[in-house]
Amino acid sequence: MKIIKFGGSSVANHDNIKRVFSILQEKLKRSEIAVIFSAFGGVTESLLEIARLAREGDETYRDLLQTLEEKHLMLVRQLIGVHNQSTVMTYVKVRFKELEDLFHGIYLIKENSPRTLDYVASFGERLSAFILAEALSAQGVRTQFLDARDVIRTNDRFGQAKVDFETTNSQIKSYFGKHEGVKVITGFIASTAKGETTTLGRSGSDYTAAIFAGALEATDLEIWTDVSGVLTSDPRLVYTAFTIPQLSYSEAMELSHFGAKVIFPATMQPAMKRNIPIYIKNTFEPENPGTLINGDVSVGPLIKGISSISNISMVTVQGAGLMDSAGASSRVFKALAEAKVTILLISQASSEHSICLAIKSHEAFLAKESVEKEFYYEIKSGEMDEVTLLHNLATIAVVGENMKHNPGASGRMFRALGRNNINVAAIAQGSSELNISAVIPQADLQKALNALHEAFFLSENKVLHVFLVGTGLIGQALIKMIANQQEKLRGDNELDIQIHGLANSRYMAFHEDGFDLKNPYQLSDTDDKTDLNRFIEKMEEMNFSNSVFVDCTASQDVAELYSKILEAKVAIVTPNKKANSGSMENYLALKKIAKKRGVKFLYETNVAAGLPVINTLQDLMLSGDKVIRIEAVLSGSMNFIFSELEKGDPFSEVVKLAKEKGYTEPDPRDDLSGMDVARKILILGREAEQTLEFDNITIQSMVPEDCQKASSVTEFFEKLQGHDQSFLDLLKAAEAKGEKLRFMATLENGKAKVGLNSLPNSHPFSSLSGSDNMILLTTDRYLDRPMIIRGPGAGADVTAAGVFADVIRIGNYTRE
Repeated sequence: MKIIKFGGSSVANHDNIKRVFSILQEKLKRSEIAVIFSAFGGVTESLLEIARLAREGDETYRDLLQTLEEKHLMLVRQLIGVHNQSTVMTYVKVRFKELEDLFHGIYLIKENSPRTLDYVASFGERLSAFILAEALSAQGVRTQFLDARDVIRTNDRFGQAKVDFETTNSQIKSYFGKHEGVKVITGFIASTAKGETTTLGRSGSDYTAAIFAGALEATDLEIWTDVSGVLTSDPRLVYTAFTIPQLSYSEAMELSHFGAKVIFPATMQPAMKRNIPIYIKNTFEPENPGTLINGDVSVGPLIKGISSISNISMVTVQGAGLMDSAGASSRVFKALAEAKVTILLISQASSEHSICLAIKSHEAFLAKESVEKEFYYEIKSGEMDEVTLLHNLATIAVVGENMKHNPGASGRMFRALGRNNINVAAIAQGSSELNISAVIPQADLQKALNALHEAFFLSENKVLHVFLVGTGLIGQALIKMIANQQEKLRGDNELDIQIHGLANSRYMAFHEDGFDLKNPYQLSDTDDKTDLNRFIEKMEEMNFSNSVFVDCTASQDVAELYSKILEAKVAIVTPNKKANSGSMENYLALKKIAKKRGVKFLYETNVAAGLPVINTLQDLMLSGDKVIRIEAVLSGSMNFIFSELEKGDPFSEVVKLAKEKGYTEPDPRDDLSGMDVARKILILGREAEQTLEFDNITIQSMVPEDCQKASSVTEFFEKLQGHDQSFLDLLKAAEAKGEKLRFMATLENGKAKVGLNSLPNSHPFSSLSGSDNMILLTTDRYLDRPMIIRGPGAGADVTAAGVFADVIRIGNYTRE
């Protein structure tokens, strides 16, 4: 005998019911079955809502009742041919006439007792099971409608009745022995010895199925719902959650206790006693194997699932006087039990000086009041502190039978939480290691679940969740690089980089599963208008673990948001120099926030595109070296311009060529002014642990005065032609001395200067050509021969490569 149960979503409409019947026809070919049905989707909720409206004297309940009746009659018309409808139509109309009288009584007396509500709720299953039994019969299946109230006996605890299994099992066996055909049974409902209707509480139809499976010693129990089994975590919060193939009874019970809603502990009890396997299946994907729940604890990975409960408060009972008070904890639990407060998690010091309890937030003040009443005299005398409450918390639980055989499970759990800067308020773990639980801030719940899911289930690949602002040349080059290297990174580096947010100056878009980088997403007017604050808010709402904000703009507005982003525990990678070249105070503040929050703030590309300048300098300082002097050609565009000038072309044409090649900013005056180089030497000075402000830098601009006032770039180039001769004279003067012109920066003794220099051919900078940069670091260790760093310092590709390297560096850091 196979017991099969279908939930409300499985029989919500005509199309779904057709799927159910197809599944049942296949089952009948292979085994004897009995079927339990829930009410049609949404019906129980509607019945209880109508009861509420009637109690409140709201006459609209009649319209809702009429609508509900029509829904049932329509299903009868759709499922059963005209010639066979009369019996079913009569049954439905009689039931709704009973409901009409019942609700009218509620309307008159303005009362809804638990007994009445159980009776109201029973109509959902009674209607659905009868209609479906007749519909199956019309398809040639010999059926027998069974109202579970006739065989399941309970006490009179209405709303969540307790089953009398001795009587119930006997009556079920007797009924099945006397009646043939496929039994179509009402879920959720039962009755007392006096014949009063009761309900079995949460997941009552599943419980009904398990009761019948246990009584009949069924070969297995199948529960068909709208998900493909029990998932590794809540798919609404963890997008990579997947179906768990097999669970032990204990694992399933632990997961259900901590929020997994596919199956509940009461459902499993009758099946567990008989060791009956339970299958959780998807009505809409019947070919999916779903999840098997049985007594086998040896199958599967280290952990089976990660579940959670939201809206938790922490109750803390503490005081020095408790150490000498025998049985203090028992008094706490007694007070809470009498107040009917449910305890979800307990964490207690061995001295009993502190007892922490996690409970549902709506019971927090009741718990505080109850405990303080119990310890009134101890609090009054100062032996015990007042009970404290901490709100806005959540619990997470990592569940798996195999943890007990693998040391280090708890270490992996808390390392994953720590890496993502998630504070743990309390911890609970049994000696069996079946369940490791922790209390964390509610705001960090999604991030915690994703971090743990990646640590335990996706540990082969560390996932970085990128939010990119700036989709110009550098941004597009970065996206292309990530796309081209994605498979290699996954295979060789075990790193998966996904882009979830994109924004340019006009539009922004988000994708929970990550954009397809092989077919880059093009922002357009169909997307939301860019709002930087909203972009940050959305990034926080998505709340991924290992999130990285990548700023490929040169925007001051974006840079001003860095502190907010770092405070949200999101790493930053950027070539944007605005933040680090602002005030010294802001520079230090960003460093401090990043350190406090435990996130990376990487900006290697601030100075020399992809060249490893900042990391090298940081390593030198960390090892105790001291910088004496920095000389640097830090502008690829300026070096290109002055090295090309040596060919004899007019200065204005050389600048125009640099712009065409993408070496300069859209307005070349931004490069020629020397401001860009000044920002770079400022940043290098600060990285060399020197207190340096922008005002400490002497800057020689290469923009003639009349060109500065040009209203457009076109006008700038027109005016610049008038200065070609003066630049040619500078070049000839340098050549006459056997020297070359190089635009460079120098930092020494806490002062920096930026400008054009005429250098001898023997100077290392004289060998530079094209867009190359070069940095000479003279330090205590590199005193006689400065350290030289050289390479391309301009262009979207090399800058994007540097940004990409920083992103990968964060990925490697999170794997440590």
